[in-house]
Amino acid sequence: MERAYCKHQHVFHVPKKEAEGRVLLVFLLTLAFMFVEIASGYIFGSVALLADGIHMGTHALAFGISFTAYMLARRWSRDVSFSFGTWKVEVLGAYTSAVLLSMMAFLVLIEALSKLINRVAVKYEEALLVAFGGLLINLVSAFVLSHEEDHKHDVNLKSAYLHVLTDALTSILAIGALLGGKYFGMWYLDPLSGIVGFFVIINWAYGLLKETAWILLDREMRSPIVQRIINSIERDGISKVQDIHLLRIHHDKYACILTITTTQDLPADDYVKRLEEIENLVHTTVEVVYCTDSVDKNI
Repeated sequence: MERAYCKHQHVFHVPKKEAEGRVLLVFLLTLAFMFVEIASGYIFGSVALLADGIHMGTHALAFGISFTAYMLARRWSRDVSFSFGTWKVEVLGAYTSAVLLSMMAFLVLIEALSKLINRVAVKYEEALLVAFGGLLINLVSAFVLSHEEDHKHDVNLKSAYLHVLTDALTSILAIGALLGGKYFGMWYLDPLSGIVGFFVIINWAYGLLKETAWILLDREMRSPIVQRIINSIERDGISKVQDIHLLRIHHDKYACILTITTTQDLPADDYVKRLEEIENLVHTTVEVVYCTDSVDKNI
């Protein structure tokens, strides 16, 4: 005999208007100063400044993606064609931002190596002025996005914050390189700062890519919630979890599909009640298979 029971809840979207507004503000600030830094890098001959400007441009694009992801997730939240809601639209936005971050890190590396081989004269005073302006924009943006608790639960906001941090890093490296070149004649610090920035940026991008890719691929079976579900079902000694699928539909909310074998004729809602103690489960589908033989033979 088979029975099925589902807890129906299909609107999983959590409004994030505050985060959406913060990302939009940072996007506008970054976009404006991006043009200033790129133009200044070419005019004053600073690869560090140019790299910082290019990097800031990728961040502006990334912030635009993050903002669009928030907007689409909100707009499509009641679209029934999304089986488990639209949270992964935000995750996809974060993943795309990480890809862009990786690509632009390599562009910075290429530019730095080129200027290391072919020395270019740098107008240090002008370049320093713009670099300090870029750092100021980054610090303001970091303050706007700096809500640590939100970063734990919102990969889209986390991706935007990482972009700001990497931009601040390249600004600091650019300032240090320009100061070294101006006062100590260490011209090579300018391109070397781009190389150092490349390794730091690519490391952060890899971490974000890995985190978001696992979510998009539904790699959730390592979650401790899986064992909690199994323990809740099998604690009666006569039931066995034959099959389990866990899907994350929000940062800490899951949908679960279970097939349970049992030697007694127990209703599906009996198992559903056991799982209600797991607060992270917001959508549960249970199939109960009644077996007259030993449960272990069915596993």
